[in-house]
Amino acid sequence: MKLGMIGYGGMAHWHKETIEGIQGLTLAGIWDIAPKARETAEKEGVRVYESQQDLLAQEDIDLVLIATPNDVHCSIAVAAMEAGKHVVCEKPAALSSQEVEEMMEVSKRTGQFLTIHQNRRWDEDFLTVCRILEEQRLGEVFRIESRVHGSRGIPGDWRQEKEKGGGMVLDWGVHLLDQILLMKKGVKLSRVHALTTHVTNQIVDDGFTVELVFADGQQVMVEVGTSNFVSLPRWYVLGSNGTAVIRDWELNGEIVSARGKNEKDVVPVKTAAGLTKTMAPRREDTICTQPLPKVDSDIREFYQNVMAVIEGREEPRIHMEEVLRVMKLMEAVFESARTEKTVVFES
Repeated sequence: MKLGMIGYGGMAHWHKETIEGIQGLTLAGIWDIAPKARETAEKEGVRVYESQQDLLAQEDIDLVLIATPNDVHCSIAVAAMEAGKHVVCEKPAALSSQEVEEMMEVSKRTGQFLTIHQNRRWDEDFLTVCRILEEQRLGEVFRIESRVHGSRGIPGDWRQEKEKGGGMVLDWGVHLLDQILLMKKGVKLSRVHALTTHVTNQIVDDGFTVELVFADGQQVMVEVGTSNFVSLPRWYVLGSNGTAVIRDWELNGEIVSARGKNEKDVVPVKTAAGLTKTMAPRREDTICTQPLPKVDSDIREFYQNVMAVIEGREEPRIHMEEVLRVMKLMEAVFESARTEKTVVFES
């Protein structure tokens, strides 16, 4: 199969490097409205088409990658599918659930495959948390906390512009919320309460905190910050019988769980101004510390699945119905932050 890229910035280069290791998939060429991006492609030996229309008119191009600012995802995807091309679109799929629904309708009408590059479904920290939940390492899990913290603010590009779909909800929230909904597949999300921050940017959100309550009573907190000079753990998972922590992308962390021995006589500990038995640490003989069950992954599976779907050999790993649900959740996040009220999501 041959792939054409529309947009040739940082993420397009990431895709270029990824597909170089995939048998049966080659880069046909690119188009970008920016002269500098086109010059870069030419220096790298990549074919540059005369226009977007020229790229879409090429009969030997089977698949189009859209790696542009978010505001033109929908229009380019529609044009590509109308031209008979299958489409991989960078996240977020679009700027609204209405646009996502339009893209889905065109995909259905034209018969062209459409998927979104939700690549962080392959993050090993996420997959490790899924393994912990599947193996019930912590007993009944009642709270999950997912965080991504940085200290550099929003990148100085279109991500600072509201009309282009900037801000951290659309940039990182789309990943973290997708992970949670995938983790809670089949369980309705009851309530959404969100706060956004504007520490370094007054136009778009530079961070957010979202509290989610699912129909089974489980609570999930999702947080992104860009002014955090001390980062909190990437994952913090609380169960009735233990706690798991993943501190960073390198999967530093552990699982601490009860051994089954009951502490009947808790010795109080001294705090700065008093005693406490409630917060006294457990004795070492009543807890067990275990390493994380690390899960390996290979992001090349994304494109391998795309090719298999087009050839009719597999089902999509990423379904557009899931993408639409995430988009609607992000809209609920914006509504909750704007109104300062909890939003009922799925009753």
